[in-house]
Amino acid sequence: MPSAAEQLASNLNFGAFKNAHELKQRIMFTLIALVIYRLGTYIPIPGINPQALADVFKQQQSGILGMFNMFSGGAVGRMAIFALNIMPYISASIIIQLLTTVSPTLEQLKKEGEQGRRQINQYTRYGTVLLAALQGYGIAVGLEGAGNIVTDPGWFFRITTVITLVGGTVFLMWLGEQITARGVGNGISLIIYAGIVAELPSALIGTLELGRQGALSAGLIIVLFLFAIVVIGFIVFMERAQRRLLVQYPKRQVGNKMFQGDASHLPLKLNTAGVIPPIFASSLLLLPITVANFSAGQGPEWLNSVTAMLGRGQPLYILIYVSLIIFFAFFYTAIVFNPKETADNLKKYGGFLPGIRPGERTAEYIDYVLTRITVVGALYLAAVCVLPEILIAEWGVPFYFGGTSLLIVVSVTMDTVAQIQSHLLAHQYEGLIKKAKLRGRRR
Repeated sequence: MPSAAEQLASNLNFGAFKNAHELKQRIMFTLIALVIYRLGTYIPIPGINPQALADVFKQQQSGILGMFNMFSGGAVGRMAIFALNIMPYISASIIIQLLTTVSPTLEQLKKEGEQGRRQINQYTRYGTVLLAALQGYGIAVGLEGAGNIVTDPGWFFRITTVITLVGGTVFLMWLGEQITARGVGNGISLIIYAGIVAELPSALIGTLELGRQGALSAGLIIVLFLFAIVVIGFIVFMERAQRRLLVQYPKRQVGNKMFQGDASHLPLKLNTAGVIPPIFASSLLLLPITVANFSAGQGPEWLNSVTAMLGRGQPLYILIYVSLIIFFAFFYTAIVFNPKETADNLKKYGGFLPGIRPGERTAEYIDYVLTRITVVGALYLAAVCVLPEILIAEWGVPFYFGGTSLLIVVSVTMDTVAQIQSHLLAHQYEGLIKKAKLRGRRR
């Protein structure tokens, strides 16, 4: 028999939305923040020749640079103040998380709770500024060496570009934190999501234009859209997939009453890491070759060879991409889910897995099950992200129909809707409590 909470959740509807004033304010704040972000993607950095930049970008947009442009919502193609987007912050987060596993000091900070988490976040911000400065300088040098893009090359342009790009990244980092705290959903994910969604209409128009010109056949376009629908359905199915472990609670006596033992489930998501591994992998792939794509053909021979091997759809690119996705799937799962802590909590409240001894053996069993399902989740992420990459490389389909973009859009949408539902559920509970109090007063 379903519980009262399950019944309430099943009857949840958005009719209560009109009375949820706090939720309305959160959604409005999120929308305003995303509009500000989109406006920033149209403000170019000073000293750039837009026409020359557009000509160079047309030659490079089929490679990694095009993927970078996808994540930034077109800011790279316009060389806007948000051209670096939030990627330096993601890269800094990866580095700090890796350091917490090898540095005793950072590991101790991680165990100190809220205070330690704040200190780690501060280190991440410092790392973001450093990485953004390095990337900004690299981009400035790359722009100077890419023809007549820069109107007045020199140190003044380099310093101006670095300050502008670092300022844009720091502002986006702050904006993402504000969305997480005062809005709905994860701010960093929503910023990337907004960039991808904003470019979808132009991607659709571009695809239809390729069909009109004869570059893509009508049958291929139809197959492409059907493929995108199938991928979306597959993503939704896999993101909601769970492995439920049966948890038993023994009989207990409270006073003179004996309560029967209860049973529940410990849900383990098939993809615990979510959309983080593809974003992390893309961020690390973009980091070393951002400049190389601008100066392709003009740099050293080894740099040109590496750039060619890391091109979209190339075997080395696919191998590194898959390896990074699988690595971060396991790495992030290990960070967000602690089997020992879960086993201790079960033991504390009297719960146990049937046939498994409470404590250390329970932690080992949960870790065993989690490892097996993470293998499936990592392979699912790799397949969704890489298979469309091969199709893109073969037929020149726009990036926005790739697996990574679809995965981010679908996953972030599901997470945001889930948060909205939780706010509505909490609002309904508040309404039920108020009604119960009023009824008690009448009596």
